[in-house]
Amino acid sequence: MDQQNIRLQAWAVLLGALLLAAKFIAYFYTNSSSILTDALESIINVVAGALGLYSLILAARPKDENHPYGHGKVEFISAGVEGTLIVLAGILIIGQGSYRLFAGNYQLQPIDLGLYITAFAGAVNYFLGHLAEKQGKKTHSLALVASGQHLKSDAYSTLGLILGLILIMVLQYQAADSFWIQLTDNIVAILFGGLIAYTGYHIIRKSLAGIMDELDYELVHKIVQDLQDNRKENWIDVHNLRIIKYGSDLHIDCHLSVPWYFDIREGHDEVEALEELLREKLSSPVELFVHLDACRPSSCPLCSKKDCPKRRSKFEGQLAWTADNILLNKMHGR
Repeated sequence: MDQQNIRLQAWAVLLGALLLAAKFIAYFYTNSSSILTDALESIINVVAGALGLYSLILAARPKDENHPYGHGKVEFISAGVEGTLIVLAGILIIGQGSYRLFAGNYQLQPIDLGLYITAFAGAVNYFLGHLAEKQGKKTHSLALVASGQHLKSDAYSTLGLILGLILIMVLQYQAADSFWIQLTDNIVAILFGGLIAYTGYHIIRKSLAGIMDELDYELVHKIVQDLQDNRKENWIDVHNLRIIKYGSDLHIDCHLSVPWYFDIREGHDEVEALEELLREKLSSPVELFVHLDACRPSSCPLCSKKDCPKRRSKFEGQLAWTADNILLNKMHGR
C-alpha cells in the first residue's frame, strides 16, 4: 500500500509541474489576472505535492529505536505545511487581484487559448485528485487525502474560473469597455483566491487534529460496532478505549474485563481473539495494547456467560456497547 501511495503522489507531482508550465504559457499569452492566480496556485500544488511525496516516503520507513511508533506522524506535519502554503497562496492571489483591480492600466489579450488550457488542467486535476483521495481514504493516509482534496478543490475552483473566463471572452467579443473586462477579470481572481484560502484552512484543521490526537468519532463508532457484533461471552466488558493515529497506522489501547478466575493463559487467549478481530475488521495496520481486568460481583447482572461457576447474581440483560460506555475509564456494572 505504501508503494502505491508513493507512486500515485509522484505522478501527481510530475503532472502538476507540466500543468504549471502550461498555465504560465497561458498567462503570458493572455495577461489575465484570473489565469495568473491559477498559475500561482499551481506553484503551491507542485511544492505541496513534493512535500507530500517526501512525507509518504518517510512515513513508509519501518519503526526504529528512535521512532518506536513509526514515522507516520510526519504525514500530519506535511498536511499542515501544505495547508499553510495553500492559505498563503490564496492571500497572495487576493492581494494581486486587488492591486490590479485598483491599479488598472494593463491590456488583456484574447482569452480563448487560456480558457482551453485552464479547462484541460482542471480536468486533469480532478482526475488525479479523485484517485489520490480514494487511495488515501482506503489506506488512511492523511497526506494523500490532503493532496487529493487539494487537487479536487483546485478543479472545482477552476470550474468557477472557467465561467469567469467565458464571461471575459464574451465581453471581448462584444468589444466592451476595457474597464469592465478588467473589473471582471480581477473580481474572478479575488473570489478564486478566497476559495483557495478556505481549502487550505480545512487541510490545516485536519492536520492539527492528527497531531493533537483528536478523537475520530467515525472510527470509534466503527470499532465499537465491530466489537458489539462479534462480542464473546468471556468479554464481560471493554472500556477505556484510546486510539492514536500514526499516519496510516493505528495504535489502540483498551481494557478488557474477563472472568476473575481465568488463569494467565486463558486471559491471553481472549486478548489474542480481540486483537485478531480488530485486525480483521480494520483496513489499517493495527498495534493493540490490551490491559486485562478481573470482573466484579457487580458485573454478574450484565454477564451472559453460561454455566459460570462463580456467579453471584442472575443474568438480567446484556449491556449494549456504545462509544459512550467504551470510552470511559470505568468498568461496566451497576
